[in-house]
Amino acid sequence: MIQNNPFLSDTYTSIWSKHFDQSKKSIKFNFLKNIGFYRHASLPLYVNSGKTLTKGMDYSLDSEQYSEDYKNKVFLIYDVPAYFNTKWQAPSDSTLKLYRSKQYPGFSVELGQLSNFNEYMLATFSKSSRYKLNKYKKRFEACFEVSYKMYYGEITKEEYDVVFDSFKELLTKRFDDKQITNNNLDPEEWQFYYDVAYPLILENKASLFVIYDGAKPIGVTLSYHSNTVLFDAITVFDIDYAKFHLGSVTIMKLIEYCISEKIEVFDFSKGYFDYKTRWSNKTYDFDYHILYDSASFTSKALAFGLKSFFDFKQKLRDKNVNERLHRFTYKLKNRKAEVKTAETQFKFDDISTEPIPNELVEIDLNLNENHKIKTLAFEFLYLNDECSINLKAFTDADNQYYFIGKTKKVKVSAT
Repeated sequence: MIQNNPFLSDTYTSIWSKHFDQSKKSIKFNFLKNIGFYRHASLPLYVNSGKTLTKGMDYSLDSEQYSEDYKNKVFLIYDVPAYFNTKWQAPSDSTLKLYRSKQYPGFSVELGQLSNFNEYMLATFSKSSRYKLNKYKKRFEACFEVSYKMYYGEITKEEYDVVFDSFKELLTKRFDDKQITNNNLDPEEWQFYYDVAYPLILENKASLFVIYDGAKPIGVTLSYHSNTVLFDAITVFDIDYAKFHLGSVTIMKLIEYCISEKIEVFDFSKGYFDYKTRWSNKTYDFDYHILYDSASFTSKALAFGLKSFFDFKQKLRDKNVNERLHRFTYKLKNRKAEVKTAETQFKFDDISTEPIPNELVEIDLNLNENHKIKTLAFEFLYLNDECSINLKAFTDADNQYYFIGKTKKVKVSAT
C-alpha cells in the first residue's frame, strides 16, 4: 500500500465528483479498504472515483471485517501500478474473483538507496551523456535569467492563477506545434485540474514546479505527492527554448528535489515516451482490476466483457492506433488548411568587427508572429554563450535579420 495516496483523499475525490459525478458522495463497501466508487447509470458496475484521471490506485480487501456486499456486483478499478503491490487474497470460501487487464506501461526512477543526485547520474548515464546533460543546464542558466520554484505546501491564489494561465498557454502551444489533440486541454478536464491542484498543494498532496525566465514561466510540472512517491502528472515547457533541452533540465531538477526530500520514487506514470526510457531505472505495468461475484451470471458476463474490451483496446495501443486518432481529431478541430513548406536552413555570418548597418528596425521577439525569429535568436545565444538580457534583434529593408549580443554580432543568412 502507498501511504497517503493523494488520489484517495477526500479533497481529490470530492472535486472529481463535482466535475464528473454531479457532486455525489463516493460509495464505500465493507469488503474493500481505502477506495470509493460511483455507480454506472444502468449496469451493476461500480467504478473507482477518479476513473482514469488518477496516476495510481491502490486498495486492499478487509480481512478483519470481510463482508459479502460485493454480491451481484462488478467493480472496475483503473490504473493500479504493479509496483504498488496491491494485496488481493479473498477468503477460500468467497465467490469474489479478480480479472487483471494489463494496460499502459509505466516508468519510474527508484531513488531510495541514493544519497545525492550525482550518484543517480553516475548509475544511469555514460560519461558523454552526463557531460551533454550538464552542458544543456549550464548553457540554459547562462543564457537566461533562470530561476526555479517548487510550490508545495503554500502558494497564493494570485501566483497560482498566473502559473496556471501560463501552464495552459504552454500546453496549447506545444500540442498545436505537434498537431495532436491533448485530452488534458479538454475544457472540463482542464477545469478539474485547475480546481483540484490548488487545495492539494496547500495539503502537501500536490505541487507545481515552475521554471522562470525572469518573471515569465517557461516550464511547468504538475505533480502529486504521497509519502514516498512523486507522481509526474503533466509537464510542459516553452518550445521556443527547445535548443536548451528544458525537458531534461526539468527532470534533473525534480530528481534532485526528490533525493533532497527523501522521496523514494519519482514516477513518470503511464504511457511510453523515449525520454522515460532514458531516465527511468524501473518499468512496470498499469493494470485495470475487475472484481466480480463469480456466483452471479450477470456479474461474470459483465466482468468478462470488460476484460475483453480493455484487452482489445490495449492491442490497438500497441499498434499506435491511439496516436493516429489524436492526430486525426486535431485536424478535425483545426480545419484551416495548412500548407507545409520545406524548412529554410540558416547560417550566422559573424560581423562582430563590422559597423552595425544603418536604418535597422528592432524586432520584438515576444510577439507571436516573431516565433521563428525568436527560435533562431535562441540558437544564436546557445552557440555563442550570450545572455538574453543583452540580445537585440533587428531587420533591414531587405528582410535580413541581425542579432546583436554583448560580444558577438551576426547577420542571419539563408543557406
